[in-house]
Amino acid sequence: MSLSDKKFKKWLTMDTASFLYSAMQREEYSMIFRFSAMMEEEVKNDCLQSAIYKMKKRFPQFFFRIRKGVFWYYFEENKSPGPFVKEDVSDPCMPVRFNEDGGWLIRFFSYKKRISIEVFHAVADGLGALTFFKTLLAQYLRECGYAIPNEKGVFDINEEPNPDEWEDAYSRYIGKYSRGLKLKKIVYNNIGTAEPLYTFNVTMGFIRPSQMKEAAAKYGCTVSEYLASVLIYILIQKQKSEGFYRQKPISVSVPINLRAFFQTKTLRNFIQTVQVLVDPGLGEYSFNDITKIVSAQMKLNSSQQMLRAHFTKNVKLQSNLFLKLIPIFIKDIVLKSRYARDGVKSFSVLLTNVGVFKVPQEMQRHIRHMEAIQGQTTIPRPQVAIISYADTMEITFSGTQKENDLEREFFRFLIKDGIAVKIESNRKAAIGKGEEN
Repeated sequence: MSLSDKKFKKWLTMDTASFLYSAMQREEYSMIFRFSAMMEEEVKNDCLQSAIYKMKKRFPQFFFRIRKGVFWYYFEENKSPGPFVKEDVSDPCMPVRFNEDGGWLIRFFSYKKRISIEVFHAVADGLGALTFFKTLLAQYLRECGYAIPNEKGVFDINEEPNPDEWEDAYSRYIGKYSRGLKLKKIVYNNIGTAEPLYTFNVTMGFIRPSQMKEAAAKYGCTVSEYLASVLIYILIQKQKSEGFYRQKPISVSVPINLRAFFQTKTLRNFIQTVQVLVDPGLGEYSFNDITKIVSAQMKLNSSQQMLRAHFTKNVKLQSNLFLKLIPIFIKDIVLKSRYARDGVKSFSVLLTNVGVFKVPQEMQRHIRHMEAIQGQTTIPRPQVAIISYADTMEITFSGTQKENDLEREFFRFLIKDGIAVKIESNRKAAIGKGEEN
């Protein structure tokens, strides 16, 4: 369909992941994720607002709103004023409300030297949102008077939007065979004490990537495999300390970027989660044992064939003619109950590594470091997000639980393994004291 087709510009169907996130959204569950850039200079809000307005034509899919039909959710062109830059908040990633704040699914914040965006997961995955954010930062710097080239993932905002960027890649690469994830019905859920509603705890650790790579190399695994192993090791000890007679399996859910396996330019959702699991009920494990198991499971579960079979099942389910005719309010109930049973409680912690944020050389001196935060789950436990930029890797624990034992022991493990960590937190009683920005 051509770009001149007005109907296509005004609405967009949802992919499988988008529909799920829209149906699941509620006050105690926030499928919002945040990316922040700590700049070297104070943020100029007028320049940032001007850059946002200029992004609308190039990235129209980020400026849609969600509508609820009789049978399905869908995206629609948003004609509301804005979105506007807001002063940053102490509790980020608050749940989205489709009929408030102009219906915007993306938020923009600034505070001193920090620029942040929050994106509802139905709009894009981490890579898509980071592509948008990188181009926004480049345009912001241009508005401030700096010359920034269109390279290393910075898009030319004067070009017409590319329809390939809002492709439903799940449907394009649907396979012949389908297979759901083999989820353990009973795992250690790592549930803590819930904070009052709308209280969101964030703890960040800042690390040198070179030290992290050296630590992972000692065990012959990747950085993501190493960090997943640390989480499993800590959670095994945590479960033991709670005195349960029978030890449950520890499971880490890891989102995989499908663009590494299937060629597409889409900026929408195109990820598939895999799970790595260690069962302490089978015996004792050294940390080295755990890294070997995690590394083997990641390789086994991350084949193109396995990943395609997993998302094929979801696509076929959504395209089922019988399900299409079920009213949306019934779909919402079914999806929420299914997620409560097979979703959030089928793993112990979620770990997402969005990788290295690369920018043109002309931008590098303007950005100090990057930050990533995941929104709250339906149960009080932390989620973990990782992003790297230049000589800083940032690891965030975020959630609604009062306890900070997981992040405390996690960072202590890294320090004992020779990795220096600087910690910052919005908690009243932080794990460690960081520098003031």
